[in-house]
Amino acid sequence: MSQQQRRPWIVGVSGASGTPFAASVLRGLLAAGESVDLVVSRASRLTLLDETGIAFRDAHWQEDLGRWLARGADGKPDTFRPDVGEVRHWAAGDLAAGPSSGSYPAKGMLIVPASTACVAGVALGLSKDLLQRAASVTLKERRKLVVAVRETPLSGSTLKQMVALDEAGAVVLPASPAFYAGATHIQDLVDFVAGRVLDAAGVPHQLYRRWEGELGGASRD
Repeated sequence: MSQQQRRPWIVGVSGASGTPFAASVLRGLLAAGESVDLVVSRASRLTLLDETGIAFRDAHWQEDLGRWLARGADGKPDTFRPDVGEVRHWAAGDLAAGPSSGSYPAKGMLIVPASTACVAGVALGLSKDLLQRAASVTLKERRKLVVAVRETPLSGSTLKQMVALDEAGAVVLPASPAFYAGATHIQDLVDFVAGRVLDAAGVPHQLYRRWEGELGGASRD
């Protein structure tokens, strides 16, 4: 795909626990033939290292991303075979990056997972790093912004900030897996949340079994 035709989804990964959610969303976007611009915050790199043992390095981001996306939610390496050729990485501290400008062509932005600090920063328009700046740009340009909040319990201030995001046009999507899809594995629960994120973005996928109005349908499959 030429750079003139390229119109990616921006995926921001903040420091909340839940890096498998981000990995599943990224795989889903790539499987749907979408281009991705990836922003991995400094805090999220610590979470990724803690949850997976993978150090995400700017100088070796393709190698590190490939290892991350190949890993299952249960920790098994080489569970998936991702092709990261349609991913472009931007350093979180690069405020001159493409996604920092409204003139940069993008379909929208998905923040997965979103920490409460990230929620606050975006709601207040702080733009302290590229992730927050890209989210602010997405809102001002009236593009789709999906914020997958991963925290519990939620404080009153965070709830107010989530309402502010909703009022600004964002989709606030708590990372809450459901069980009606017949989950039998941790990957199923992760993929359900990722699938709901992609649903909110309007990206087709086959990550989970949809409700079809039949009680007990999943148990009979």
